[in-house]
Amino acid sequence: MFGIADYGAFVAAIILFLAIPGPGNLALITSTSKGGIAGGLAAALGIIAGDQVLLWMAVAGVAALLAAYPAAFHAVQWLGAAYLAWMGFKMLTAKPGSKPVLNILPRHYFRQAMMITLLNPKAIVFYMAFFPLFVDPVHHQGMVTFGVMAATIAALGFLYSLIAVLLTYFLAERIRANPAITRVLEKLAGIFLIGFGVKLALTK
Repeated sequence: MFGIADYGAFVAAIILFLAIPGPGNLALITSTSKGGIAGGLAAALGIIAGDQVLLWMAVAGVAALLAAYPAAFHAVQWLGAAYLAWMGFKMLTAKPGSKPVLNILPRHYFRQAMMITLLNPKAIVFYMAFFPLFVDPVHHQGMVTFGVMAATIAALGFLYSLIAVLLTYFLAERIRANPAITRVLEKLAGIFLIGFGVKLALTK
């Protein structure tokens, strides 16, 4: 279909990829906990926008450029790691009643979630390696094939994010009455963000 070798397997692989714990999922959970459904959906759109940018950069061959210039790749890698660690540190050191690390205004959720996604150069390499697995070289239709793949990723990403946001929101309603639980969850989120940053920095 549209030059995709096995569309069903492609969809299954994307769903599996979305479910893997990472900074994007953490951004969804944190944004929903702080800003409700509006904040969670804004973060979801930010993640989708960032993914689409990286996806089309991979199609354009940016991954090859990064592979040819390792210094540029590592510079972006370290920038992403520093950003994640900085956000995690702010969450860990935030005092009760202080301004949240992720602002309540939905546009900030969108921006921060998109930045978390964009500052992961590994995603470009992933897309560059992932797409050829599902492209039918005989029936490939050029940009049409990649366009269908990109649209599928965006649609699945939004559906997954919507489910994650709704689940997080209704669970958050149950614990919102206990500020201590909220503070513990925020500290755990900070620790995970720092962990993601360190992992990104140390990955070769």
